[in-house]
Amino acid sequence: MAKPPDPARLDRLVAEARKQRDEREAGYRERALKLFPPVCARCGREFAGARLRELTVHHKDGDHENNPTDGGNWELLCLYCHENEHARVLDEAGRTRGPGEQAATTYRPFAELKARLEGKK
Repeated sequence: MAKPPDPARLDRLVAEARKQRDEREAGYRERALKLFPPVCARCGREFAGARLRELTVHHKDGDHENNPTDGGNWELLCLYCHENEHARVLDEAGRTRGPGEQAATTYRPFAELKARLEGKK
């Protein structure tokens, strides 16, 4: 029987991962705010003062580790546009393919299910 995970160890791991993420984000967020004007790239709203915290850094390619010094993978988006962008990506991932489009993955976990079920009848 498997030993249950140590909650204290899991808490430490999660806390450390969050700390590293926050440090990484603070670094590229500060650089992005120096490179770009405090304006949402989608809706065009301007941000200043306390509202500047509502402006987020969006990674265009989705890779949070890809942080070039020229900011080529970033765009500043307000909280609402950033959420909308990620929701749109998720919606596109679930859409049906058109003619000639290939599947995002070739793994089909239920490919033989029908044959197996028919064989048990």
